[in-house]
Amino acid sequence: MRYLPLTDDDRRTMLAGIGVQNIDDLFADIPDDVRLKELVDLPRHASELEVERQLGAMAARNTAASSVPFFVGCGAYKHHVPASVDHLIQRSEFLTAYTPYQPEISQGTLQYLFEFQTQVAMLTGMEVANASMYDGSTACGEAVLMAQRLTRRTNAVLSGSLHPQYRDVVVMLSDMSETPLKALSADPEGTEDIIASIDDDTACVVVQTPDVFGRVHDLSKIAAAAHEKGALLIAVVTEVISLGALKPPGEMGADIVVAEGQSIGVGLNFGGPYVGLLATRQKYLRQMPGRVCGETVDANGKRGFVLTLSTREQHIRREKATSNICTNSGLCSLAFTIHLSLLGEAGLMKLARINHANAIALADALTGINSVEILTPSFFNEFTIRVPGKGAAVIESLAEKGVLGGVPASRLVPGQKDLDDLIIVAATEVNTPQDREVYVKALTEVLS
Repeated sequence: MRYLPLTDDDRRTMLAGIGVQNIDDLFADIPDDVRLKELVDLPRHASELEVERQLGAMAARNTAASSVPFFVGCGAYKHHVPASVDHLIQRSEFLTAYTPYQPEISQGTLQYLFEFQTQVAMLTGMEVANASMYDGSTACGEAVLMAQRLTRRTNAVLSGSLHPQYRDVVVMLSDMSETPLKALSADPEGTEDIIASIDDDTACVVVQTPDVFGRVHDLSKIAAAAHEKGALLIAVVTEVISLGALKPPGEMGADIVVAEGQSIGVGLNFGGPYVGLLATRQKYLRQMPGRVCGETVDANGKRGFVLTLSTREQHIRREKATSNICTNSGLCSLAFTIHLSLLGEAGLMKLARINHANAIALADALTGINSVEILTPSFFNEFTIRVPGKGAAVIESLAEKGVLGGVPASRLVPGQKDLDDLIIVAATEVNTPQDREVYVKALTEVLS
């Protein structure tokens, strides 16, 4: 028998308490055209064996990233994760620990989170980092809210080269809080003047490097212009491996750095779970969302770890919390910490160089196709190409030939016509010379 503890009177009381008429009112912010009007067309019951067979057949229709030459990026990248990472994260002291409410029995969890924070601060060139966020996009949204609290201003300026899905998260939060937002149009040519958009009411400027089209940016001038107006610079990094080769945002004047950490230790996982990174200056520590683990000593003077800061609604802060994020991405941050520890500084730098070299080799190979134009003058491991016709159609034709050739820019920003013929292509250490040869051959055939 199903356990349904609430009576109809209970439900009516709860709905009245939050001021809505019925349960459907709770979903009013979800557009009506994307809501289900009836139950999903699935059997009401089935045996475990039947479910396995049906779901297995559905899954078999997918093209797995490891089964074909793979050049897809745009915020989620295929990297090699050592087998030791998966082995270590399944050790019982890690796998069974949920959240470190009781430090005396959570020292392993607290210690790796402390080390994770140290790694993130060093990678980004910042002074402090939190114990992770859900992913890069929600970390970006939290950073904008944090900047608004710090500056006591509401206006935010979003670069047109910010990943559109990150922008959408910020826009959603802005709509909910009814705060003004200036989101510049997607800019494949790199012609936007973001400095001209900064004024005396600007709380923060959000810029990505490498950006969604793959361009690498020096943020120093934008940081100086923002600071001159009393605004903060939020730097976004969707490919964290790039920090093994590029100057960290903190050294270019960023006030808050957010990043997607998926590339280190975490697989593609069909889009998640991932791990968001957020780092900032020491003076902004108390406005940082989420949790911070700190080092201390116990009653016997031995080294120990505790939650130093936890200004979230789930704890005593309640409505005064800086964020309503309810946890950190614990298992993914553990995988990140283990993988980065295995790499070390020299290993990360070597990995970054391999990624860059493979991207250069791919760009050189694609340049040999007469009708393909490389649009990105400087890049790390991702760049944008222009092809004849519709980029989305080209990608579908490549998939039919067994090559996942990138992401059509039009898929990220539907309706912007100058993006229709653009494809964003990524190359990492997993791509072989044979992969590149297959890609060039397939693309030449598709475009002929």
